[in-house]
Amino acid sequence: MNKYLFPVYAIIIGVAIALLTKKQKTTGTKLLLSFSGAFLLALTLFDLLPEVYDHLDAKETGLFIMCGILLQVILEFFSKGAEHGHIHIHKNQTNFPWLLFISLCLHSLIEGFPIHQHNDMVYGVFIHKIPIAALITAFLLQSKFSKLQIVTFLFIFSIMTPLGTVISNTSSIPHDYLSIINAIAIGIFLHISTTILFETGEGHKFNLSKLLAILLGVLIAYFI
Repeated sequence: MNKYLFPVYAIIIGVAIALLTKKQKTTGTKLLLSFSGAFLLALTLFDLLPEVYDHLDAKETGLFIMCGILLQVILEFFSKGAEHGHIHIHKNQTNFPWLLFISLCLHSLIEGFPIHQHNDMVYGVFIHKIPIAALITAFLLQSKFSKLQIVTFLFIFSIMTPLGTVISNTSSIPHDYLSIINAIAIGIFLHISTTILFETGEGHKFNLSKLLAILLGVLIAYFI
């Protein structure tokens, strides 16, 4: 059960980073974002993708993965890309960002489904959430929202992934349907991770430190 709480720990770490740095995006956060994108992509390809292809027809698997990609595109229409580090909250905004909140919560709920006691996807989600939580917290702190609104936002956001994991592992949902949801999650992971990799550099260029962060993410995922 402790393993399922890793996404919550990631939010706590991200909030701590935001409070310590007091900036929207530091160099360290950018590098961690690049590392997390590579790590999540590699774990998806090494661990989750083969598992889903074992339980579904190959063409159907591809279809549901594509559905996941399209779902993430739709979610980002409302969240403006917060899932991969693009936060757009105006400092003078006083209205609660419901579309951002709902999009992030739905994204987090789905990404909890592929997490099982026997796989390593929880580590990919854990690493992915740290820089995202840091960036979201930094922007929320610069907004005009009350402390209660910010705490409530972060608390509900933090429990959505464990909630998805609990539903997946304790409900009576047929295994084929769970495999479909996992395939959709793969599409979401593929979209998020590749977007991070191609958009973290200035002018879409990678410097040496980012390249090393990406390679390190892939290597660690391979040897887990």
